[in-house]
Amino acid sequence: MFQQRLKKVLRIFITTLVAIVAAIFMLNFYNYYTYYPQTRDGKIRADVVPLATDVAGIIDKVYVKDNQQVKAGQLLLSLDKSRFENAVDQANAAVEKARVQLVSANRENQRYQAIRNAVSAQDRDNRSDAFASAKANFDQALADQKLALINLHHADLYAPVSGIITNFSVRPGYYANDGQGILALVDSSSFYVSGYFEETKLQHVKDGDKVIIRVMGESSILTGHVEGLSAGVVDSDRSAEGTDMLANVNPTFSWIRLAQRIPVRIAIDTVPKGFALIAGRTVSVSMKETSSPGMHNIFNFFSF
Repeated sequence: MFQQRLKKVLRIFITTLVAIVAAIFMLNFYNYYTYYPQTRDGKIRADVVPLATDVAGIIDKVYVKDNQQVKAGQLLLSLDKSRFENAVDQANAAVEKARVQLVSANRENQRYQAIRNAVSAQDRDNRSDAFASAKANFDQALADQKLALINLHHADLYAPVSGIITNFSVRPGYYANDGQGILALVDSSSFYVSGYFEETKLQHVKDGDKVIIRVMGESSILTGHVEGLSAGVVDSDRSAEGTDMLANVNPTFSWIRLAQRIPVRIAIDTVPKGFALIAGRTVSVSMKETSSPGMHNIFNFFSF
């Protein structure tokens, strides 16, 4: 009888103890997940440079291919230069013609100014105006020559930064319009992480804090540090589209209040050897130092 009662008490005690431990664990896990600065909502990002030719023309040669690594200053493609070279020849001829006219006008002007007592003031003024006009024409011809040379130079498209060509399918014979993008260049030195942290966790996020970055589908771990928080996000409940420019506030209010997510920019400090950074990949971000290493490891285990 005593043994049965003892077993019953032990069962109650063990059950109660397990329930208390589980409750403490769940409370700590809830507090960690709710308030500790970690997020599964992050993206690898990079600066993308859209490239376009400054002049219009038919593409003559293409020197790169899709997903190729290029260096700053590397020649990417060239337009057909026949029209631009012809424009330079015409500009050179126009400069020479304007120079001859300027020399002639200057000579006539000096001659008339030297015999001012033998000619009328009107004739002298006419020669002086002709010289000024010839000088202006010569300056215009020089400017046109410079523009023709610029256009010829811009028939070649160079990489402004080192990076990777992406989404590129242009071939010789394609007509490129001036200012219209024909390829994208991902700046290889601009990769960073945008982590979207709930506003309830921002009090624990400071500039310079070390972070751990886990990329979805990868076992390798990246490290980085916080560079800064976004200065603002769009308020979906307010707009200023009214005719009187007053704030247009949504009159309804949801009783379910979700924490706003704020973008946090994170610089990537270390990348494992052989790991390829790709803009747009999903990452999980957590602080490197933590007072709850057990919870930290549990979060990392369930990150992806």
